[in-house]
Amino acid sequence: MALPRNLTFAEMYERFLVEPLFRPFAEQLLERTRPTASDSTLDIACGTGIVARLARLKLRRGAKVVGVDVSGPMLAVAGGVDSTIDWREGNATALPVPADERFSIVTCHQGLQFVPDRAGAAREMRRVLRSGGRIAIGTWLPIEDIPFVRDLDQIARQQLGPFTDSRHSCGDGKALARLLEENDFRDVTVDTVSHDVRIADGPFFARMNAMAVVGMSPKGKALDDSGRATLAGEIATASLDVVQRYTRDGVLTFALATNVVTARV
Repeated sequence: MALPRNLTFAEMYERFLVEPLFRPFAEQLLERTRPTASDSTLDIACGTGIVARLARLKLRRGAKVVGVDVSGPMLAVAGGVDSTIDWREGNATALPVPADERFSIVTCHQGLQFVPDRAGAAREMRRVLRSGGRIAIGTWLPIEDIPFVRDLDQIARQQLGPFTDSRHSCGDGKALARLLEENDFRDVTVDTVSHDVRIADGPFFARMNAMAVVGMSPKGKALDDSGRATLAGEIATASLDVVQRYTRDGVLTFALATNVVTARV
């Protein structure tokens, strides 16, 4: 359950979470935009870049693929994985995209929920899409709709008290659809996509999850790095019974579900 000391959080995220947890949903998200060789793609809140990398595989050689994120460490990992993509540091409500640059596809995979001004982000997405362009946004369903996440959340709250898990704060698909419609998108559709996630090291996942929730909680924010690490370790240990209940043949296995909202301009 100990975390590799020689890796940053962004490196652990890419190495241990992207492939089993994020990539299957990223593939579904991108597929719904029906990319062609002639498209250009902007991925917002790209993290370490899984959607942008999948887009690079589908588009013609030399096609424009851009990833934007507020986190320099995430972008550093992204650039180390694929240097052919244009990685840009910036905010979803003030995209580093000039007025004369447009894209045929815009995606946002599990990032919109972390943006306080979601209407502002929607307006920026609309601004950077060319006429006829397509958008696809993914946001995890609410905690109560995902049993494994719900059970971990109950353990965490015993030690953290009330907090908002931002990862699941944008789970209302109808509200997402209204957000796009109110910002001049058309042909808005909402799907729910579910996938069984399999993690080889369940205790390690529990520790990563504990780090995330501690960082989001008021109690965690009031601590120094050492205090947060200690608290995350305690929550991870308390979560092991939950992990064991969801372990099959030695592999942590749980259903995870997301909204996928698509639209055009």
